[in-house]
Amino acid sequence: MKTDVLIIGSGCAGLISALHLPKDKKITVITKRNVERSDSFLAQGGMCMLDDESDYDAYFEDTLKAGHYENDKKSVELMIKNSKELAEELVGLGVRFTRNEDGSFDFTREGGHSKPRILFYKDITGREITEKLWEEAKKRPNIEIVEYKKMVDLLIKDNECFGAVIKDNSERATEEEFVNRDHGKISVVFADYVILATGGIGGLYVNSTNFRNLTGDAVALALIHDIKTKDINYIQVHPTTFFTEEVEDRNFLISESVRGEGAKLLDKNGERFVDELLPRDILTAKILEQMEKDGTKHVWEDLRTIPEEELKSHFPNIVRHCKEKGYDVFKEPIPVVPAQHYYMGGIAVNYNSKTSCDRLYAVGETACNGVHGKNRLASNSLLESMVFAKNAALEISESYKEQRSEITLPDLSLYEDSEKLERIYGEKVLRAIDEADKYDNDENAKLVRSKISRKYNY
Repeated sequence: MKTDVLIIGSGCAGLISALHLPKDKKITVITKRNVERSDSFLAQGGMCMLDDESDYDAYFEDTLKAGHYENDKKSVELMIKNSKELAEELVGLGVRFTRNEDGSFDFTREGGHSKPRILFYKDITGREITEKLWEEAKKRPNIEIVEYKKMVDLLIKDNECFGAVIKDNSERATEEEFVNRDHGKISVVFADYVILATGGIGGLYVNSTNFRNLTGDAVALALIHDIKTKDINYIQVHPTTFFTEEVEDRNFLISESVRGEGAKLLDKNGERFVDELLPRDILTAKILEQMEKDGTKHVWEDLRTIPEEELKSHFPNIVRHCKEKGYDVFKEPIPVVPAQHYYMGGIAVNYNSKTSCDRLYAVGETACNGVHGKNRLASNSLLESMVFAKNAALEISESYKEQRSEITLPDLSLYEDSEKLERIYGEKVLRAIDEADKYDNDENAKLVRSKISRKYNY
């Protein structure tokens, strides 16, 4: 099969890339599962936006402070300065953000922010954005979206990308889903350009807010093909996910916005023990310390400090989930525990999301342009992923050249054992993280990472 641009991943970054590529080019988007299995779909809190230039310096400083001043300042500048234009574009596509009575945007605040600057829609902001991008992409005749196909290798020769090896993943589909069931068929997709938008690495951890299918495939392939990576051990652990003894597909996130609106964290005696609006990495360490001190598997989060009507309107999904698990947030605290959440590291890219390999781009959580530094500021993820994904699409559009070289095909039988491949790729990423940790002097960060159990122990 031949396409013009192959996009691996259907989250916000992959979809907005597709929408900004030339309409006369054939764009193929493949996704490992379905659109609802991307982390973009899960994002609760919101998306930051610079509403007033007077807030620029504070927003810039908040981002750098959260990132321990290891951020790439140019990346931070580009993200912030493009935030309003992106928000307006999303509204133009039908995305709803909560507004005040006068029609102006209603902004919320989360940990690490010095003021409210986060756009949101209830507690399903990511779903709202992803669905609207998905709907727009489906309208475009030049964009083909193929579900239940996974990338198992990249076609690379002389540091140039020619496409990818794709394997059918339809065994993961439910009986109710209408998909082309090719029963593990392996095929090759040639492309002039490839954009990697495969999300994070949460599937490599036992406790994560990510879907289990997000296993860092693109990062593993970058390591295998000697494509540059950056900050590969920079992993964010979210302080508050719903604690349960049940085995679940992912940890349910209790959004930082809840604490931004006044929720309190309590120890086993019901006493407040920490400033709830500390940056995520610092707060996570405090919670783990308190759990060890109390001898418990979780701490408590009390949402009763938030007016009932606000809880119902702003956080309906959280209220519903807690109720399903037997907790009434209007009457009692809920159990919360830290879990792996976000990947600041990834495939190294420039400001236009170009990797060190020709004709290959990486966007979203797969990529690392240094914007987050060592720790991501809350609600910068959706913004960053779309700003730099647009940049990738625009650069490809402006400098488009057809691929005229040829490449020898690999032995496709090498990709038949999916479980073996997944383990090889997963261990490749985890080994690289451990190797980078040897040179990381941040003992607190390493301690937090060490307390989050992994899927593989090599």
